[in-house]
Amino acid sequence: MTTGPRVLLYSDDATVREQVRLAVGPRLGAGAAEIAWTEVATRDRLLAAADGRRFDLLILDGEADKAGGMGLCRQLKNEVYACPPVLVLTGRAQDAWLASWSLADSVVPRPLDAFAVQRAVAETLSQAA
Repeated sequence: MTTGPRVLLYSDDATVREQVRLAVGPRLGAGAAEIAWTEVATRDRLLAAADGRRFDLLILDGEADKAGGMGLCRQLKNEVYACPPVLVLTGRAQDAWLASWSLADSVVPRPLDAFAVQRAVAETLSQAA
């Protein structure tokens, strides 16, 4: 049995996490292995998961309260050995430059478009492979 991509999804908002999972779907394409999602809602859980387990992709909510995904992306890229690619969800398209500062590998602005989210996940994972 083939294991699918392991994706760590961070947002303090359960609705955002659900939107991302629904946009991407259970797998990246017909016949592909199912995605193994790990969801976290706090900075501490994100850092512990990213440092303690192997993921193929991190998806971070740049608009999360208390600890936004852009600052956390930069921290993870600088502190985690062989940090996996990171997709940042920004508040608006004009925030793409901030995501660039954060060292994000890809960006999807709000409002979240299901096709854009799914495409960004698939492209980011394929570039990392």
